[in-house]
Amino acid sequence: MPRYQVTIHFEMTEAFMQAVPEHRVYINHLINKTVIEHYAVSLESRTSWITLNAESREEVEQILSRSTLYPFWTYEIDELFVLDGQHYRLPELNLN
Repeated sequence: MPRYQVTIHFEMTEAFMQAVPEHRVYINHLINKTVIEHYAVSLESRTSWITLNAESREEVEQILSRSTLYPFWTYEIDELFVLDGQHYRLPELNLN
């Protein structure tokens, strides 16, 4: 299944902050279903990054549109060719 990296830019307003708790419930649900692999937010730059599994860019759009924070976002969707890191490796053996 293809992986996509979504880069989201947002402005924090009172309405935005009120929508965060419901958004977090949705994100946690997607993480538990392994739709989302990584989710990161920077308050400094007002940017979020989401790595997710989806069949198409259109499916990514549908997933994003279900968030309560969607009206506050501008975003870019990029299909990934390679996603690698320590998380995708076998654990290091430690002989006692």
